[in-house]
Amino acid sequence: MNFVRTTPQAPAKVPTQDMTDPTPATRTARVATATAFALQGFFLAVLLTQLPQIKDKFGFSDTTIVIAVVTVSLVAGVGSVLAEFVATRTSSRTTLRSGLAVVAVAGLGIALAQGTVAFFAGFAVYGIGLGMIDAAANMQGVAVQHRYGRSILSSFHAVWSVGAIVGALFVSLFAGLDVGFTVTVLIAAAVVAAGALVLGPRLLVTGHEHVTAPTAPLAVPLRPFLALGAAMALFFAIDFSVGNWSALYLTDMLLASTSTAALGVAAYQGAGLVSRLTGDMWVRRYGEIAVVRVGAAIGAVGMLVVVTATGPAMAIAGFLVVGLGAPIVAPLCFSAAGRLTPPEQTDAVIARLNLFNYAGTVVGGGIVGAVAAVSNLRVGFLVPLVFAVVLIFLAPAFRPHLTAAAEVPDSADRPA
Repeated sequence: MNFVRTTPQAPAKVPTQDMTDPTPATRTARVATATAFALQGFFLAVLLTQLPQIKDKFGFSDTTIVIAVVTVSLVAGVGSVLAEFVATRTSSRTTLRSGLAVVAVAGLGIALAQGTVAFFAGFAVYGIGLGMIDAAANMQGVAVQHRYGRSILSSFHAVWSVGAIVGALFVSLFAGLDVGFTVTVLIAAAVVAAGALVLGPRLLVTGHEHVTAPTAPLAVPLRPFLALGAAMALFFAIDFSVGNWSALYLTDMLLASTSTAALGVAAYQGAGLVSRLTGDMWVRRYGEIAVVRVGAAIGAVGMLVVVTATGPAMAIAGFLVVGLGAPIVAPLCFSAAGRLTPPEQTDAVIARLNLFNYAGTVVGGGIVGAVAAVSNLRVGFLVPLVFAVVLIFLAPAFRPHLTAAAEVPDSADRPA
């Protein structure tokens, strides 16, 4: 990982109010970064909601579809590594624009694929773009937050959820109009490409590029970084467990209908949007440690309701409660990591922290599935319950260690 251990420093107070009024360039960058988050959520939802059509078009089995989805998560890790390489040699702005372009090209390939090899090649390219956007969008989000001098990162992740909802509605509308898979994905890819062209020049130029050599060891406290990485992985394991197994749990264990089973994910995602829309307000009022601790506790209570549910309604309510607490963890992980290093190394730290995202998705899908295979999904959902409890004890990792990255003056903005 090429880290350098640093001497622990006394905790410093994180700004809770605007240090200065953000400049027009900063406000524009905030909108542009939020749009990038929305585009990522939009296109991911388009692909995931098209999986039944993909299955029919290529004659895939359920196992093949699962392999495709897991492959995207694994390849996205490569994309995150690539994002660090590009960002430390150019800028996070260039990296984010490149990631959006890769996703648009991958969408074109997926839409026009006529065989299994071409489809998997397109999905692999999409995974690389996904990882690049994941890392670079959060690099930009952390940089914009530092300009504002107060917590706003959760709002970016809320916009991602809005984009995902729009993507699902987009597919539903086009399906209702009897528009085929190919045309639907082509239009979605065109939306991403157009967005990349429009928002690219409006993203933030942070001013810290090329201050240090790209190969310089990261001056980051290792234990806090690993604790944040563990928190990131645990949240995404919970998140993927709900997304991947909730419908099956409702149908197999609680005998819900297919339409009712879909409400589990809907309740979780809707509550997650509320959590992230209000998250910055709670952080400014109570601080990150308290918000993470309470959010994880709410998530644990929700998972307890799920595993003890006696009927579909109770389980759906449990998934909703999980969504009210756990989703706030991810943006706060990036926010806390952004304070661990000097500004010139923040992008690299964000990219490396983002790798724990994909580790969590693989763990969430694999361990819950493995436990369920030898018992049942009720027992399997004990795993994310334990993960939520562990998150409570990781809350102190969100204590500020450095504020150098947060003290970059707003005057560092440059016109795009």
